[in-house]
Amino acid sequence: MTLQRLSSATVLPETVTGPPFDRTKLRPGIVHFGLGAFHRAHQAVYTQKALEAEFGPWGIVAVNLRSPEPVKAIGEQDGLYSITVRDTEGDRSEVIGSTVDWICAADQRDQVLAYLASPDIRIVTLTVSEKAYGLHPTTGGLDPDHPSVAADLQNPQAPVGPIGFIVEGLALRRNLDVAPFTVLCCDNLPSNGKILRRLVLDMANRRDPALAEWIAENGAFPSSMVDRIVPAATEETRQRASRLLGVEDALALDTEPFLQWVIEDEFVSGRPQWEAAGALFAVDVEPYEKMKLRLLNGSHTLLAHLGLLDGLECTRDVMTVERHVDDVERHLNTVVKTLDPVPGIDLSAYIQQLLQRFANPTIAHRCAQIAMDTSQKIPQRIFGPAVEVFGQGEDGAAYAHVVGVWLAAVCRLQDCNDPRRDELLSAAARSSDEHPSAPFFEIPGLFPQALIDSQAWRVLVDAEMKQWR
Repeated sequence: MTLQRLSSATVLPETVTGPPFDRTKLRPGIVHFGLGAFHRAHQAVYTQKALEAEFGPWGIVAVNLRSPEPVKAIGEQDGLYSITVRDTEGDRSEVIGSTVDWICAADQRDQVLAYLASPDIRIVTLTVSEKAYGLHPTTGGLDPDHPSVAADLQNPQAPVGPIGFIVEGLALRRNLDVAPFTVLCCDNLPSNGKILRRLVLDMANRRDPALAEWIAENGAFPSSMVDRIVPAATEETRQRASRLLGVEDALALDTEPFLQWVIEDEFVSGRPQWEAAGALFAVDVEPYEKMKLRLLNGSHTLLAHLGLLDGLECTRDVMTVERHVDDVERHLNTVVKTLDPVPGIDLSAYIQQLLQRFANPTIAHRCAQIAMDTSQKIPQRIFGPAVEVFGQGEDGAAYAHVVGVWLAAVCRLQDCNDPRRDELLSAAARSSDEHPSAPFFEIPGLFPQALIDSQAWRVLVDAEMKQWR
C-alpha cells in the first residue's frame, strides 16, 4: 500500500509531536542559507521550541544555493519534515514546522534578494560548510580565485555565493534605508562571526568602501558554536519515519539526543527566544568553539579515517574496536590540555560524553561522511593546536598522528571527497616509502608554514603514515 506524503493535512499519531503553534500565523523573520540535514535537525528545532515558548515573526526562509531537490521536497510537504531521536532507550519522532518558505537560489535569485532586502528579515543564518565561504588558505581572508567569490566580485548584483548574497542584501537595505540584519554563522569555523564579518567587509569594500563602512558601523556578526550528530539520511531512515508517522517523509532524519548551541548575544534587530530551547548565550563563544573543534571535531576526523583504513562503515563500528577507542581517548586526553576552562563545562565529563556519543549503536554516522572536505576542516581542528603546542616546545605528536592517518587513508583508498581532491591524489601517487608525506607538504597552502618548516614534525607524520603502508 502506498502511503500519503507528510503534509499540513496529516493527523499525527499521539506518539509523535508536531508544531505546537498555528503555522498559518507564522511570518518570515530569518533567512537561512543551507537547507541541509544539520540545519533541519538543529537551528530549525531550536526555532520551533523558541516559538513554542514565545510566538513571534521568526519563521525560517530556507535557501539552498544550488540544488533544487531538497527545496522541491520540502515544498511538497508544506515545509514539514520529521526528526527521530535515537538511542538505546528507543526512537522518539517529532515533526518540525518552523520553515515558512523554501527557495533554490540558483533558480530564484530575485526572490532571495527580495527577502534579504525586506525589513521583515532580521536574521540571516548559515550552514553552508567551510568550503563555501571562499576563505583564502593562507591569508584567512577572502579568496578572489574561489569560484563563487570571483563571480560575485565580477557581477555583485547577481550573487551566487553566500558572501555575495549577504553583501548584495545589505547593499539593498542600505539603499532602502533599512537597518541591517544580523548575520549568524553556524559552521565549524573558529570565531566564525569574526571570520564572516571580515569576509563580508572585504567583499563590500572591493565594491564600495562606503557600503563596507555602513555595515561595520551598523551590522552584527555574532559567533556561535553548534553541536549535534546528524547522519546522512538513508532509505532505512525514511522507512523508520514512515512506521512512526504513518505517512511518507522524504526529508526524514535520524539524530542523537544531544543538542547544543552557544551564541554571542549581539543582535541588532531582536531574535527568537532560543534560550527557551536550551541555547546558551555567552559574552565570548571562543572557549566553547575551541572545545568543540579540538575535542569533538578533531577526534571525529581521527575516528573517521581510522574507519576508512580498516574498512569500517560507521563511527559506531570503529568504536567497537578496542585499539581505536584507546587511540581516540588518547587524542582527547592530550588535546584537552590545550584548552582553558570553559564556563559551565566539566571537560572530563564532556570527554566521556563524547565517547558515548561516538559509540551510540543506533546512530549510523558514516565515516565517509565525516571525512568529506578534510582539507578544509583540518586547519581548525588539528593544525591550529599543533602550531600552538609546537610553539611551546612540544613535538605535536598527537596531531602528527591524526595527519598521518588522514594522509594514509588518501594513499590507500586513492580517493577522497574533497575540494582539493586532484592535488591530494597527485601527492598520493608520488608518495614514497621513505618520505610518504613529502608530496603533501608541497601542496600550496595545505599546511601552515611552521609545520612545513619543521623537519622533526614531518618525520612524525611519515612515521604514522608508514604504519598503514
